[in-house]
Amino acid sequence: MRGRSSPVVVEFPLRGGWVAVRTPAHKVPSHGTELFGQRYAFDFVRPDHRRGLHLHPAGNLRSLLLGGRTRDYYGWGQPVYAACDGKVVAAVDRVHERERVQLVRDIAAALKNTVGFDPHRSGFDPVAGNHVIVQGAEAFVVFAHLAPGSVSVIPGQEVRVGEMIGRVGHTGNSTAPHLHFQLMDSADPVRASGLPCVFAAYLVQRDGGWKRVERGIPGRGQRIRSAPEAPA
Repeated sequence: MRGRSSPVVVEFPLRGGWVAVRTPAHKVPSHGTELFGQRYAFDFVRPDHRRGLHLHPAGNLRSLLLGGRTRDYYGWGQPVYAACDGKVVAAVDRVHERERVQLVRDIAAALKNTVGFDPHRSGFDPVAGNHVIVQGAEAFVVFAHLAPGSVSVIPGQEVRVGEMIGRVGHTGNSTAPHLHFQLMDSADPVRASGLPCVFAAYLVQRDGGWKRVERGIPGRGQRIRSAPEAPA
């Protein structure tokens, strides 16, 4: 799979309303690093209907200063679905989840797993948390930061597009419950290069309504949802 230049077409892996806070539509590498095949990775968070990016019932200032219970975040526990047909090559469900989101502490933990980090010694788990990797026909698909006890597949299992594989959590390098999603050219994230992808179809909120996008890349800050849904 190495060396592919044209994007792989996959299905959007979430339902309901989401926002891409990190996306290759904004910059490449999207996470500021090529490490672990993250060149074209996405981070999706779930907001409520208020203007701005409210991820928790409390106001943003209170959430920043005092944090909040992980399970109260809108994204936590939301189902994650296979984005393509394929075979599960990794399914990790042993990483502890922090009970509260506290921004300063979570950033410090992320820096600890980044500055001076040796991926060959520490591996993928401290960064990705609980995660699933599915080998599709054209790429290896990563779903990271899943909630403990939510991973519903095992290595070697065949999955079909749209099949639930886990739930959104706050494990690994995470500052709030979210789904980290990326494509790679190898089953081993330490050696992998990132691959570009487009989503087959999704809806984007625009001009007071929802517009269908086909083979697109969500922009940073856009409110999106899977295309088959009838938005509330």
